[in-house]
This record gives sequence, structure tokens and C-alpha cells, in this order.
Amino acid sequence: MSGTETAAADIVDSDYETDYEAGQDNVNAFGLEMHNPVFFVSAILIIAFVLLSLIFPHLSRVGLEGTKAWTLQYFDWFFVIATNLVLLFCVAIAISPMGKIRLGGAEAKPEFTVVSWIAMLFSAGVGIGMLFYGAAEPVAYYTDWGGTPLNVEARTPEAERLAIGATVFHWGLTPWAVYAVIGLALAFFSFNKGLPLTIRSAFYPLLGERIWGWPGHLIDILAVIATLFGLATSLGFGAQQAATGISYLFGVQVSLTSQLLLILVISGLAIISVIRGLDGGIKLLSNINMALAAALLAFVFLAGPTMAIFKGFGTAVASYAEYAVPLSDWTDREDRIWYHGWTIFYWAWWVSWSPFVGMFIARISRGRTIRQFLTVVLIVPVIVAIIWFTTFGVTAVEQVKDGVGELQAGISEVPLVLFQMLENMPFPFLASLLAIILLIIFFVTSSDSGSLVIDTITAGGRTDSPVAQRIFWAVLQGLVAAALLVGGGAAALGTLQAGAIASGLPFTVVLLVCCYSLFKGLMSEHRLLRAQDDIE
Repeated sequence: MSGTETAAADIVDSDYETDYEAGQDNVNAFGLEMHNPVFFVSAILIIAFVLLSLIFPHLSRVGLEGTKAWTLQYFDWFFVIATNLVLLFCVAIAISPMGKIRLGGAEAKPEFTVVSWIAMLFSAGVGIGMLFYGAAEPVAYYTDWGGTPLNVEARTPEAERLAIGATVFHWGLTPWAVYAVIGLALAFFSFNKGLPLTIRSAFYPLLGERIWGWPGHLIDILAVIATLFGLATSLGFGAQQAATGISYLFGVQVSLTSQLLLILVISGLAIISVIRGLDGGIKLLSNINMALAAALLAFVFLAGPTMAIFKGFGTAVASYAEYAVPLSDWTDREDRIWYHGWTIFYWAWWVSWSPFVGMFIARISRGRTIRQFLTVVLIVPVIVAIIWFTTFGVTAVEQVKDGVGELQAGISEVPLVLFQMLENMPFPFLASLLAIILLIIFFVTSSDSGSLVIDTITAGGRTDSPVAQRIFWAVLQGLVAAALLVGGGAAALGTLQAGAIASGLPFTVVLLVCCYSLFKGLMSEHRLLRAQDDIE
């Protein structure tokens, strides 16, 4: 290392000098390495929720729905403003000189190829949801299932344009900006500043040494709870759709028992993936999933209304650009039922997922520059979302318009839409079977990745905690998903959404403060590097 680089490193160390070592507050017992009090408080709160939901399912449902209604009534504006600000913040950082900073330092090299990197972050970030809503969401908007975007008339050309445009809006830049902020903050403060890989570390510029006390404990506990509920919502969706698909293919009756059994079996597969580790588990399954997802996408594109899909790509981009601003408006919405049921749910869900996805992509992004990081995390998923939702959405909407199959009557069950669409295409059995396999693998990668992230937070930032600890959190994720399904009963979909909204609200505050803290840290780093002539 040159003298200049050494001097720079010395200044960085003095700016973030701390006697705290990752995991120093941990308690070793029962083969686990548990951070005190983050592990214990988080585990107790989650276990208490699971027990109450299983013992008093009606009370659980009423409580979650009441929290959801209160949040939507008083804080819908807050979710929209917060996510808009986060997106603008990411764009500003990416195009600024701070974008040249490399995560891990000037000599850091990426651990994974670009393809594997994209596969892992994308598979962990949106997997189950893309299958659950790929065909259902555009059809819902087109047919007025739960309202239409901007209150347009259903089953009209404008509704068709908005069906795809609003779907891409929900799965495009905004959610990935939320993930990117948390991921960038964690990667920067851990890899460049030497702080533990926990959410609290992102607040060092504001709180200093106090992040090792109760302010930091509270931040990490909120992150764990948000992550568990966000993941449980997704896992619940996956269990619902997989059970529905199996029923549709094999005539097995869909029941709460079958959904719970699926959660049990797939959580077991996730535990196997946990034991195999990052390379042998998540990386391998993510690459397999990318290949299978690409195969299903290609099949729908070629076997569906190919020319209409191809035309729909341009329409999706134009519609997204045209309607992004009005869809981001929170004042005097005439489509309040749709706006609350879809947009606010999504924004809260993405926020609750952000500790999970953010920490996971931070762990796999060492060696990338901030500009590379933000470009890939923001742009690539948007491109894939446009291709995916246009392909599945146009195919399903065309079936509705042409009066083909069961979808012409509208949506009866959201988890069923994908299989109803595939039923009207060549090789319906094989295509539906492939979709079920994808759901299962996405479930496993989400659960495994989530266990990895929660384990890191509850082990005080250590990334080498015992495998048994990750298994504990994988099991608890499955139990929370099961509790939400049991508590929801016939209205399980609404209960799953309520869980995400309730957990997303407090972490949205954490997200905004994180942006300010990250900006302070990046500005300090940029000034330091300019002074040492490392970057212009």
C-alpha cells in the first residue's frame, strides 16, 4: 500500500474509531451465539405473536386488520413521500462524484460474477411475488378487482395501458431504491469503515458510540421484526399459490392444513439449504431459479400472444413514464380503495423487506463501486420487471378480452390466476408444474436468505455464527407465516398484507433517517479521498 493510501486508511480509522467488536455482547448457550438483548427481545416478541395467533386466531385477525386500517387512514401519505424521497436520494448519489467510491476500498475485488450477483439479489428480492402477481395484478387492474388505478373505467383501452404501467410502477424503481439504500448503507459502513454488518452501523455518523446501546438495539429489533413479517407475508403467498397449483393440477382440495403442510415441508428444504451455506445453497438455487424462470418466461412469450406482448413492452415503458407521477400523488385520490389496497400495501411490504434484501445484497456486493451498485440494483430489476409483467400480464389480459377460459369472468382467487392462464396454453400441465417448482425454490431461497440476514443482525454483526442459529430463524419464519395464515382464516390474504403494513410503518422512519446518515458518511469519505487524490 502506498503512503497516500496508508494515510487515508489512518484517517478513516480515526473517524470511526471504536473499541466495540462485533459480537462482544453475545451470549453463548445451547450451541447458539445470541446478541443480548437483540436476539432475546426479537425472539420473545415473535414467539409471543405466534402463540397468540395460534391460540386466539380471531383476536389476532382483528388486531392486525385494525392496525392496518389505522395505518392506512393516518399514514398513507407518509409511505408515499418517504419512498419518493428515497428514490430521488439514490439517483442523486449514483450520478454524484460519490458514485466512484468502491465498496470495500480501492483494491477490493468482487466475490461473484455479474450473472451470479444479479441472480442472487433478484431471486432473493422478488421471487415469489413475481409468480403470485405476475398475471393476477394486471388482470385485477383491468377488470376492477379491488378498484382500478386512478379510477379509470374497467375493461377499456386506458385500463389496459394502466394495468401494465401500474404493475411496473409497483415493482420498478421505488422498491429497489428502498432496498438499495439499506444495502448501500450496510456495505459502506461495514466494508469501508469496519463496523459490524448490522442495521445499527448505518447510524454511526448520527449516534456515534450510542449505537452500541439501546438506540442501536431498538433499530436492530425493528429490523428483525420488519424482516420476519415481510418474509412471512411472502412465504404465506407462496404457500397459498403452491397449494392452489397442486390442487388445480392433481385435484387435491386446498385447505389451511395443506398450506401449513407445504410451509413445513418447504421450511425443511430451506433448512437443508441453510446447512449447505451460501455457495452450496443460495447461490446454487438462485442460478437454478434464474434458468427455470427464464424457461417459463420464454414459454409464455412464445406460446402466448407474442406480437401483442412484444408491442406491450413499449407500451409498458411509456405507461410507466406517463403515470408514475400521478400514481405517486397522495392527495385527493379518487381511487382510494385501489390506492390503499395496492400501492400502500406494496410500499409497506417493500420497506419491511428492506433489511432482509438490503443486508443480503450488501453481503454479496463487496468490490462494486457505488455507481455500479446503484445502477444494477435499480435498473436491472426494472428491466426484468417490465419483461416479466408485460409477458404474463398481456397474456392474461388478452385471454380476458378474448373471452378465453375462466379468466374472462374476472378473478375468483388471486393464487389461481397464473394456473388459469397457463391452462389455456400448450402443455398446461408441464407449465403449471414448472411454476410450482419455481415457487418452491423461490420459497427456499427467500427463507434461507432471510435466515442469513436475521442471524447476522441477532448475532451482533457476526457472519460466522453457528448453523443452528440460522436454522432457528428459518423455523421461526415458517411459524410466523403459519400464524398469519391461521389468524387470517378465509381472509388470509388480507391478514398477510396487514402484517406487512403494520411492521413496515416504524421501519419507514428508520429508512429516512438512514438516508441522512448515509449521506453524511459518504460526504465525509468523498472529502477524504479527494484530499488524498484517490478520486477526482
